[in-house]
Amino acid sequence: MTKQSTKPNILVVNDDGITAAGIKNLMEVMQEIGNVVVVAPDSPQSGMGHAITIGKPIRFDKVDLYPGVEMYKCSGTPVDCVKIAVNKIFKGKKPDLCVSGINHGLNNSINVLYSGTMSAAVEGAIEKIPSIGFSLDDFAADADFSHTKKFIKNICEQVLANGLPEGTLLNVNFPKGDNLKGIKICRQANAKWMEEFDERKDPYNRPYYWLTGVFENFDHGEDTDVWALEHGYVSIVPVQFDLTAHHAIQTLNSWNFEGSKQSKTDAKPSKVSAPDGLNLG
Repeated sequence: MTKQSTKPNILVVNDDGITAAGIKNLMEVMQEIGNVVVVAPDSPQSGMGHAITIGKPIRFDKVDLYPGVEMYKCSGTPVDCVKIAVNKIFKGKKPDLCVSGINHGLNNSINVLYSGTMSAAVEGAIEKIPSIGFSLDDFAADADFSHTKKFIKNICEQVLANGLPEGTLLNVNFPKGDNLKGIKICRQANAKWMEEFDERKDPYNRPYYWLTGVFENFDHGEDTDVWALEHGYVSIVPVQFDLTAHHAIQTLNSWNFEGSKQSKTDAKPSKVSAPDGLNLG
């Protein structure tokens, strides 16, 4: 990271790879706001979730895809890209904003758990960087992102001006098409993929399996991301990475667990080193 100015420093990442149309469009919007550094996987990494690379080297190299843009391709996952950017490119001086996407395909509802796009944004939030993931309901390589740009710029400017609550990031999804009605602040819908594995045969007549399925919405509320997108709105869901089910703690405390009463000495946190990441789980 070499640029110095009063403009905000913005990290742009994705999971579709450094040559994807979505990241090019996101980068162009960010150039209107601040100084841009792009760090993206060297190949598509969709569905990687919060995976990190352990036990093999990560490489990143500067590339010259677009004039005047500092860009790096990374051999690792979307989350690796954020870690490398913070530690090696920004050298610990964290960017003012981390944006991920624009993903080719929605990351609404349960998809947020599988998404490399959103996991990169989550990693930014873990690093205490205001972070946003952007996704469009269009898987096409030549998807039209033009109708998303004014919304992306406005959302990013609002986050830079107002900040985000600690431990929180934004999951922003766009419907396909340019007839958008506006923005809805939503909750994550109760929906999931009803999955099947289609069995096929390779040229040697050995079976292999291809994941298929349909997306089923069990949630009929009009305050969800699924409803908003189906009705032509941009959905914004505030997301947290604290996965504690706080509402269940009281219930579990009423159960009769053997040895569940901790002493004060037992409750002290401990630090465990992770040489080569081999004890990570």
